[in-house]
Amino acid sequence: MSTQLKQTPLHQWHVAAGANMADFGGYTMPLWYPAGVKKEHLAVLTGAGLFDTSHMAVIAVDGPDALMLLQQCFTKDLTACIGPRLQPLEPGRCVYGAFLNPRGGVIDDAIIYHVASEAYLIVVNAGMGAPITAHLMKHRDDRAVDLTDLTDQLAKIDLQGPAAAKILAPLLAAPETVFDKMPYFSFKGHFDPHNSSADTVRLKNGTPLLLSRTGYTGEFGFEMLMAPEHAERVWQLLLEAGQSHDLTVCGLAARDSLRGGAVLPLSHQDIGDWPFINHPWPFALPYDRDDRTFTKSFVGGAALEETVGAPFTYAFIGKDLRKVAAGDETVVTDVQKTPIGKVLTCVTDMGIARHQGRVYSINSPDAPEDFKPRGLCCGFVKVNTQLQPDDQILLQDNRRKIKVTITKDIRPDRTARKPLKDML
Repeated sequence: MSTQLKQTPLHQWHVAAGANMADFGGYTMPLWYPAGVKKEHLAVLTGAGLFDTSHMAVIAVDGPDALMLLQQCFTKDLTACIGPRLQPLEPGRCVYGAFLNPRGGVIDDAIIYHVASEAYLIVVNAGMGAPITAHLMKHRDDRAVDLTDLTDQLAKIDLQGPAAAKILAPLLAAPETVFDKMPYFSFKGHFDPHNSSADTVRLKNGTPLLLSRTGYTGEFGFEMLMAPEHAERVWQLLLEAGQSHDLTVCGLAARDSLRGGAVLPLSHQDIGDWPFINHPWPFALPYDRDDRTFTKSFVGGAALEETVGAPFTYAFIGKDLRKVAAGDETVVTDVQKTPIGKVLTCVTDMGIARHQGRVYSINSPDAPEDFKPRGLCCGFVKVNTQLQPDDQILLQDNRRKIKVTITKDIRPDRTARKPLKDML
């Protein structure tokens, strides 16, 4: 029996704009628009891109024991996670991590926002509001915690790219105040106009926002949560303000290629029901300063510490833009052609290329004067043997075989962490 796909508050706008729509996580979402994925991808690197991400789910966690519950269920240590000195998460800051099952497999990854002393918000992936809420309920016991699944009760819009602040500033009621002391992975405001626990962020038309310096592209930008009735008007205002800054509407295909080049995982594809360890994202785990032991106990943590023979996940980069299909049908082999694993993600980052053996981005300040990126394939593999950076492997599907190189990073000179004052 077919299941009716959900629609975001911007669905009709996407259809009218000629978007190629498809099922993603139970929602009908735009994959790309008539301008094409390449233009959308490059716009985020050189100007800005606008994404509808209202399919993401939000969970509110409130109460005196909220921190205790999250500490038990979330991989990141919320008492030691901010900055090189590992300071506690505080109101106005957010952090990335994952929820694991007792075997150490990923239920979903998430960002936790600390709204107030006893109030948190969790942003999870499409369709995961109910499962993560149920997971937290299972471990709540008799703790004083209230859990509210806000799935489909909010809209979310992402403005990503180096021009994001210039586009958003004229729309804000108090841009100087909002942008003051707003580092990467911080946020201000709230989507509930009656919430008094957070700094107020409003557009000039009065729309209240939760505005965060986060994103899924590796580039400078913002994510905005708001009541769904405001979504289309905010979308239109951003498009109008972005006309002189190469603002381009972007679908999920460009989001996928951008996050691949930024070495960011896709939940249930690059991370999943296998041990959440031996991967490029150790910062999502509560490692102590020795990078071997954990600073706390948490669901799935013991399984990770006891894991023997867990698969290894690595990022790779190719020699040109050719790519292969991801999935079980594509074989990963070593250079002796011995099968060692599978391809999790394979995309093309159109903003990078090689020059004299080095990878440059379109944003690299020291790129050659005539540098014009043609794109390089990149992504993640899961293998049964330990590899090192610069090791070469082969990826083969039913169309082609390509040689790629294991790497720690893919797209250089990303802008996500740049000081906000430098982007205005």
